[in-house]
Amino acid sequence: MHIDITPENLLIQLGYPTTPVMLEQMKDIIDNTRGFSKFSKHILSLNDELRHLAGYIAMSNSFKYLKIKTDNSSTDDVSAFVKTLNKWSDKYKVSLEKVDGKNTFYVIGQA
Repeated sequence: MHIDITPENLLIQLGYPTTPVMLEQMKDIIDNTRGFSKFSKHILSLNDELRHLAGYIAMSNSFKYLKIKTDNSSTDDVSAFVKTLNKWSDKYKVSLEKVDGKNTFYVIGQA
């Protein structure tokens, strides 16, 4: 199955409404993320993989990036979350920026 990663489709897959404001925010995120089209189709599978670790991908309200985070506090689950995320970022050569003191990472783009 092939899914076109448009701003509208990405919003729907991440659980956001497709309002004009949200579409504009997602377009800004896509435009701001280096090499987005090269790894975008793998974002949805990562989101699915992280769900069992209380992880998810969301739009940042502070920066024009997607953020990946977990609300899980279990040390083992957080470790598995970080391991899964690092494996994904290494495989697709995606640069992530960790937020100090939180289990949150910004998707900066391809290295």
